Amino acid sequence: MTELNISGPAAEHAEDGFVRVLGARENNLRNVSVDVPRDAIVAFTGVSGSGKSSLAFGTIYAEAQRRFFESVAPYARRLIQQGHNPKVDRITGLPPAVAVQQRRGTATSRSTVGTVTTLSNSLRMLFSRAGSYPEGAAPLDSDAFSPNTAAGACPECHGLGTAHTVSEASLVPDPSLSIRDGAIAAWPGAWQGKNLRDILTHLGYDVDIPWRQLPRKQRDWILFTEEQPVVEVTPQRDRVAKPYKGRFWSAKSYVMHTLLDSKSPAMREKVLRFMETGPCPRCGGTGLRPEALAVTFAGHTIAGLNAAPMTELAGIIRPTTKLASAGTASRKQSSESNEVAVAITRDLLQRINVLLELGLGYLALGRATPTLSPGEMQRLRIATQLRSGLFGVIYVLDEPSAGLHPADAEPLLAVLDQLKASGNSVFVVEHNMDMVRRADWLVDVGPRAGEDGGEVLYSGPVQGLDAVAESVTRPFLFPDGTATAEDDGGAGAGKGAPHEAAGWLELRGVSRHNLRNLDASFPLGVLTAVTGVSGSGKSTLVSRVLADIARAALHGGAETGAGTSPDEPDEDLEDQGGPATVGHVSGLDRIDRLVKVDQKPIGRTPRSNLATYTGLFDAVRKEFAATDAARSRGFGPGRFSFNVAGGRCETCQGEGFVAVELLFLPGSYGPCPECGGTRYNPGTLEVTYKGRNIAEVLGMTVNAAAHFLSGVPAAARSLQTLQEVGLGYLRLGQPATELSGGEAQRIKLATELQRARRGHTLYLLDEPTTGLHPADVQLLMAQLNRLVDAGNTVVVVEHAMDVVAAADWVMDLGPAGGDAGGTIVAAGDPAAVARSRSSRTAPYLAEALRAASGGKDE
Repeated sequence: MTELNISGPAAEHAEDGFVRVLGARENNLRNVSVDVPRDAIVAFTGVSGSGKSSLAFGTIYAEAQRRFFESVAPYARRLIQQGHNPKVDRITGLPPAVAVQQRRGTATSRSTVGTVTTLSNSLRMLFSRAGSYPEGAAPLDSDAFSPNTAAGACPECHGLGTAHTVSEASLVPDPSLSIRDGAIAAWPGAWQGKNLRDILTHLGYDVDIPWRQLPRKQRDWILFTEEQPVVEVTPQRDRVAKPYKGRFWSAKSYVMHTLLDSKSPAMREKVLRFMETGPCPRCGGTGLRPEALAVTFAGHTIAGLNAAPMTELAGIIRPTTKLASAGTASRKQSSESNEVAVAITRDLLQRINVLLELGLGYLALGRATPTLSPGEMQRLRIATQLRSGLFGVIYVLDEPSAGLHPADAEPLLAVLDQLKASGNSVFVVEHNMDMVRRADWLVDVGPRAGEDGGEVLYSGPVQGLDAVAESVTRPFLFPDGTATAEDDGGAGAGKGAPHEAAGWLELRGVSRHNLRNLDASFPLGVLTAVTGVSGSGKSTLVSRVLADIARAALHGGAETGAGTSPDEPDEDLEDQGGPATVGHVSGLDRIDRLVKVDQKPIGRTPRSNLATYTGLFDAVRKEFAATDAARSRGFGPGRFSFNVAGGRCETCQGEGFVAVELLFLPGSYGPCPECGGTRYNPGTLEVTYKGRNIAEVLGMTVNAAAHFLSGVPAAARSLQTLQEVGLGYLRLGQPATELSGGEAQRIKLATELQRARRGHTLYLLDEPTTGLHPADVQLLMAQLNRLVDAGNTVVVVEHAMDVVAAADWVMDLGPAGGDAGGTIVAAGDPAAVARSRSSRTAPYLAEALRAASGGKDE
């Protein structure tokens, strides 16, 4: 037998237990070389933008993925979306890798817990192959049990389960009025409304008697007819009668047409007031056809099992998994006790148990993902990977503790230990210092962010970082070590005396999702932290109920979405568990504006960047247009935009790069051969301001630009606020697609901070510290306290205990998630909540308060 002599770097280091990275240059990494152990939990730390994700995901995971694709047949490779080739000299000892990255819930109610975990597929197959069918009914394919397929979706609501319609009560709120006096409130105003009234007059309808006195048949025709008769109308309101042909629209037709075709958000918002949303009358809100709902398993329809919490679902299917003798499966005859039923239920129960271990038993498979917290979504994705039972794999996780309450992080740590015990390596990019302390190995990247980072400061056992003085992570990981007092201030560093409430915003009888008849009081003029275990109802209360009530009180036009385009659908506006019901509300008269600051991207394409989003690029372009060189050429500010023809490079359309498609290899991007990546044509680049052209200004970091543009007040103000929130390392022209969620949120906050103050503003932030290093959290908290010092109210949903400890007021929801939550278990200043015996937050908050006070008991 011939032996194969496979030599080379991979073979050389295959058995030494390390992944060895040599010469990594991805993004801001500076020719990094580092050795990372396999079969261990390795934490990658560093400030936001330091390069830790570029090392873990952009280099190690990307190279593992590239090698996998090399093993795939070239033809099949064409059908797979491939990643990029990482900029690295060599990586040895690299096993296959699986990535679990942070993503928000999909903004559509068609995405559910069941579809994310693929449990819905198994449940549909169970009903198809082992359900109890009505007498004489033919077995259905599994697609017939899905509301997301043509075979299974209810024809009335198209599988959504909700119907949006109008009624006489919604279209005519005051039936004592006549049509002439405006009884049909849904009709358009001005000439259009008068035109419809004149058409009714010519059709013989009485427009001067009270609406309620019209015969039912006439009222129904005026409001709901699909007919559109065209009649000759002679207006009675003009001095000179000028007949014209007028087309009639019923009130319902007008509302539906406006919703579907109008390009005006204001018009759509206006007619939405006349819509009524509720369960579809045809399918009862299930989204399924009657033939699918006629099939049962263990006495339940598939809609019933989709609505049951997973703890209950596990109990329903468990008896089937224990059947000792199962019949032979038959395609013609379904049976709940056949071998297929046993096999499917055993697989289902095994997968559900993983979710139960992660504390998600309160969720139902039919729960829409937009209603889930980031922590819930993260655990669902981790659970999906866990059951694969892989061995010898590197799991690369992006902040697995993000969005998790400290109590929820404990089971997650057990899961990571389980992955390691199963023969895998676990690489985590993490900011949670409690998670980092539990790691076997630590790789600290820094020392700062952007161009001031990209170096591996330390790679070794966790305790060894205490000796690395230049590490920004060190004082937070070892608060009792040699760190100086100013370094170890926690989130409350620099905070003055607690703010006193200037009044109260009170909500009574709130009901939505798991909030049931809840009374909540928010102090005004202070920083309030709303906390509680994942799924307890925090985001529902703050980001949905409070935001919706404040928005409605401010007449729908006074909210600043902090980055949400008016034409971009907001996931919070979709039906996510039905509208909130609220009893009495008081205190909103003290609020002048509402601002929500979230972690959604500031743009979806590389054309959106820091400079364009904050508005400072407008000031920069005006400065260039005001130069003598620009005026002599007739260049206006538009000439210096890379988004419009004229000044941009037409070869790359102002993008600065061109895509090179390779048929059997990953596509790659390269600088545009015409403009060299500058985005502009030569004529535009000839114009300079202080010796720099427009492309060179876009290439500056915020810190460099702050000095260069100090004489441009509009730009200097934006740059100063960006520095204050810790974003001085970003380039002005850095594409939005390269920014993390934490960076996007701080850009939005900086944009808001630079605006002129306009009355008392209510700021709502949902988990603002997600993705932030503790050092960046300090900067963020300083700015939030600055807003409060200016007389505004800030409410944050938060899990980070050092942030909660630094708040003026704390509201803790619980006691658990799902139906076991939705109540306020404690409220008061941080010290009072920390003493609560019924709060799961209390022990963690007490520990944070002790750390903030230097280890002394409160």
